[in-house]
Amino acid sequence: MPDGTTRAPRALPFAAGALVVVVVLVVVGVLVARAQHLGPWELGPQERNRFAEQPQYVDPDSRTGQAAWQAEADGRADEAAAFAELAQVPQGIWVTPEERPPGAVGQYVSAVLAAADEAGRVPLLVVYGIPDRDCTGGYSSGGLDVGSYVPWVQEIATAAAPYAAAVVLEPDALASAVECDRRQERVDLLARAVDALAAAGVTTYVDGGHSGWVPARKVAALLREVGVDKVRGFATNVSNYQTDPDEVAWAERLSGLVGGTHYVVDSGRNGAGSPPEDWCNPPGQALGQEPGYVDDGTGLDAYLWVKPPGESDGECNGGPPAGEFWAQRALELIGAS
Repeated sequence: MPDGTTRAPRALPFAAGALVVVVVLVVVGVLVARAQHLGPWELGPQERNRFAEQPQYVDPDSRTGQAAWQAEADGRADEAAAFAELAQVPQGIWVTPEERPPGAVGQYVSAVLAAADEAGRVPLLVVYGIPDRDCTGGYSSGGLDVGSYVPWVQEIATAAAPYAAAVVLEPDALASAVECDRRQERVDLLARAVDALAAAGVTTYVDGGHSGWVPARKVAALLREVGVDKVRGFATNVSNYQTDPDEVAWAERLSGLVGGTHYVVDSGRNGAGSPPEDWCNPPGQALGQEPGYVDDGTGLDAYLWVKPPGESDGECNGGPPAGEFWAQRALELIGAS
């Protein structure tokens, strides 16, 4: 019998289910739209392959470009054309304290990165100012004193923070640390440099030497000590001539020893097919594979021309001082390629 109370009618299961479906679809739609809008930019700076996202920036003020202008002014039309073509290949922009001292380096980095940003391209900076730099070769010797180094890197990091950029940090510094009896000093300074660049969100590759130098297990220990796990990874073959297959095989071993981190390979001057015994301006070399990103399931992010191929390694084998453009050698590299 009726008990005198009134009960609300039961909601139909279909209506409740339909409401849930609608809510889910709306949420999914919002998430998809957000993902499509943000794309890869939601990734952290050390989680992304910058070279896969944007073309690499070409420095309009490079020494190679200046050589092209000078050759044109001197009436050497063939050389001018060759150098101009070479200058259009993206190359590393080296930042040294001799040219960009503390107090001025930040303004320079900001200007370069702003120009790259306006062009929609990613610049590659090479930070090269560690104390007792090039202690094994001596041709690029110099750098800052211990007290000035980290503030100089911090100035670079602060200037780079608003922009998309990649940095190769201190070619040869780790690989030469033990040989130069500067292991702990180098580790301490580079660890602080890594912290500065990572905190600023600058995609960073710590230089790790190359396949013909220090064994991978020893480099791995050094990379771990400086905090390579805080940044994108490491760089190999910078300013050297080891072949791509040798470098990739070695870098894969090294990557496996440091948690599977990513790496880049300098291929600017390794096109001759076999590495020379002499690393300083060896004759008979050729341009290597042009820069470009790699997506092949390995740790390799990109082949890069970190060292501009037309620039000298130092006053050896007939070359001018390190970093100066050497027209004769540039033409030889071009002609052999």
